[in-house]
Amino acid sequence: MLNALYIEQVQSFPDTTITLTNSKKLVVKETEKEIFFLVTRFYQMIGLQGSKIETGDKE
Repeated sequence: MLNALYIEQVQSFPDTTITLTNSKKLVVKETEKEIFFLVTRFYQMIGLQGSKIETGDKE
């Protein structure tokens, strides 16, 4: 388990590498896109990022 708050950057070299705020690097099997989705979901779950809600004109 990795706390997403400690992620500084995610890169694909082709392996997906996560660099943490303490400069440690982790190579993971998930793609960069999957990491983005998981981190975004985590931030929404703990209330650091809002959900996108689309609204339209109501007549």
